[in-house]
Amino acid sequence: MQDDQLIIRDGEPADIFALADLMNELGYKTTADEMKMRFEPIHNHHDYKTLVALIDKTIVGMAGLSRNYSYEQNGTYVRVGALVTSTRFRQRGVGKHLMEAAENWARDIGSKKVLLNCGNRDERIVAQNFYKKIGYEVKSSGFVKELTSTQ
Repeated sequence: MQDDQLIIRDGEPADIFALADLMNELGYKTTADEMKMRFEPIHNHHDYKTLVALIDKTIVGMAGLSRNYSYEQNGTYVRVGALVTSTRFRQRGVGKHLMEAAENWARDIGSKKVLLNCGNRDERIVAQNFYKKIGYEVKSSGFVKELTSTQ
């Protein structure tokens, strides 16, 4: 793919349907109404950034980012909360360009580190290898606990 075919821009409320489709491709069942509800506070928060990748005016990928403050170190870091490229456009450099834009935003806001989580399921091996290829190191394991109102 030639770089001039790919455009990276900030996500907008008009992108809701495409963002919902991408979340579904990432494996998170999402309706357009749910994405609208999620996107509104994210879009209006100065510590969050949504990047979308377009080819021929079609959204083919997205990165969801947040600036975070650290207890264990001075300064801030950027966390990649979501990164997805549409199945039809994988292996064409979209994810790499989105991550480069994420790293540039991190630098622009004074962060010196970018962190992300990637599942350890077999279907995520390609993603794990992608992150390693673009310079990310495996540093820790993540844990999650779903909370109910009685816990």
